[in-house]
Amino acid sequence: MTQHSEEPSTLPADRADISTEKRNPRTHSLHALSVSECVDTINTEDRRAFEAVKRAAHRVTAFIEAIEPGFIAGGRLIYVGAGTSGRLGVLDASEAPPTFQLPEGRIIGIIAGGDASLRKSSESREDDPRGSWPDLAPLNLTPNDALLAIAAGGTTPYALGAMEFCKTQCPAGAPVTGLLCCTTITPPPHCDHLVTLKTGPEVLTGSTRMKAGTATKLVLNTISTTLMIRSGRVYQNLMVDLRATNDKLRDRAARIVSTLTGLSRPDAFSLLQAADGSVKAAILMHRTGCDFPTAAASLDAAGGNLARALGEH
Repeated sequence: MTQHSEEPSTLPADRADISTEKRNPRTHSLHALSVSECVDTINTEDRRAFEAVKRAAHRVTAFIEAIEPGFIAGGRLIYVGAGTSGRLGVLDASEAPPTFQLPEGRIIGIIAGGDASLRKSSESREDDPRGSWPDLAPLNLTPNDALLAIAAGGTTPYALGAMEFCKTQCPAGAPVTGLLCCTTITPPPHCDHLVTLKTGPEVLTGSTRMKAGTATKLVLNTISTTLMIRSGRVYQNLMVDLRATNDKLRDRAARIVSTLTGLSRPDAFSLLQAADGSVKAAILMHRTGCDFPTAAASLDAAGGNLARALGEH
């Protein structure tokens, strides 16, 4: 029987040279390992994710410093990705409001295929370079905003196209753009900041949900948490801007108030009630002896920064 091959123009690009797609020479016998050996091998390889993040610290710092002024001025941070990269962006964005009482929409996660892709794979959507444009257009992006495209292999059209949108389709001015990837690439067009996490070949060839995913999550944690710290939503190492929406968070709020005021647990709950549930207002009321309206006004004047409201800087 005659074999008919596809026309070269219809074949997908050969990604064999991308480091995250290469075979890992340390795991060629993966199929023959015992459970214990699998666990040890994966754990050993995972350490490389942390090393990769450490090597990229200066680039992560540069990206955060570039977007900090706009974010503090009220701008937004938008993550865009497909597959695992997109899911990690949505995860980080969704955790900011309850952890830091950040208003909805300040950190946004956009994933190829929409929210349904969080549970059910729709990786085919990642091949459309303008796939994110219908989600980005209604945001009316400005120079105070920032967009971080996330793509482990650095080639995902959906993620790269989001940066193109920022630089070509924003009448109010282009946001800062960044690309977070896990392999060495030439900086793509429309990218202001390239953050490369050199995690190397995966334990399971091409499975970037592993080391690449771990390193990506670490960097997203670092970016969002640093922005929260710098915008005054943290005092000492405590999340004083948390939203007490369940018993666990109410307990944490009371413990934070107790820690910073020396009050007993019952008294901390009473103070929180008088402060309308606001940890920062409760602390300010205790430290200065003021009432809730005065504390709220002082925090307002300080841009919500507890240290500033307390006169510490």
